[in-house]
Amino acid sequence: MQRATHHQLRQTFRELLASDQCYYTASVFDPMSARIAADLNFEVGILGGSVASLQVLAAPDFALITLSEFAEQATRIGRVATLPVLADADHGYGNALNAMRTVVEIERAGLAALTLEDTLLPAKYGHKSTDLITQDEAVGKLRGALEARADSDMSIIARTNAGVLTTKEVISRAKAYQKAGVDGICMVGVKDFEHLEAIAENVSIPMMLVTYGNPALNDKARLASLGVRIVVNGHAAYFAAIKATYDCLREERGVAASELSASELSRKYTQPDEYRQWAADYMDVKE
Repeated sequence: MQRATHHQLRQTFRELLASDQCYYTASVFDPMSARIAADLNFEVGILGGSVASLQVLAAPDFALITLSEFAEQATRIGRVATLPVLADADHGYGNALNAMRTVVEIERAGLAALTLEDTLLPAKYGHKSTDLITQDEAVGKLRGALEARADSDMSIIARTNAGVLTTKEVISRAKAYQKAGVDGICMVGVKDFEHLEAIAENVSIPMMLVTYGNPALNDKARLASLGVRIVVNGHAAYFAAIKATYDCLREERGVAASELSASELSRKYTQPDEYRQWAADYMDVKE
């Protein structure tokens, strides 16, 4: 059976956005995980920015990974993927011109779609790690990203943080991004269905949520009825892989079993406290 082309996978992703269903993503982080996800009949995969940072750098999600490093990992996945894969492209690795370059590289890697967020990354001196760029700057980045596409079926999804904005501000950004021509709106930090409904009333394009398993949003049919087409519940598969690797190597060395969970092991080996201390020492960044 002939494999779908990258263009066909992008068309498949657009069909998911155009459907009346809600789909949960498979967290994919290398070619093997992409093949496993497809074999298990996941409709869509996601290469998370945080996961790429862990996989490539063994570093926490502090905007340390570069576009070239991220694109290399995306290319490895795109080479074998038989399901559409969405890239969490963070802030596009810079300004509007950098965001345009990001689109070119992710499209060349063979992925089906990407999200671009309006977080102020990397964090600036004296700022909070959750600060956002202005709405106008974000619109400029999105317009540039849309212009940079060679394949018009490559989906570009604008992402914003509903957890640090008022509902009015979220709606304002969603409307502006929608007007810019993006293919969907991604939100992180939506608290519950009441919060989502207030936003969804003002959005007429497909929505994507990053919920990290929030039980207050655990109703797939209701999400679908509100226009949510893609949900990222987290990256449990990657953390399970860390735990499995640790346990296998520990047993080979005859080391006693550890009570540390997968997420605790991740924190141990990425040393986030060290990075936070550096941020406090040299950047005075607030959490």
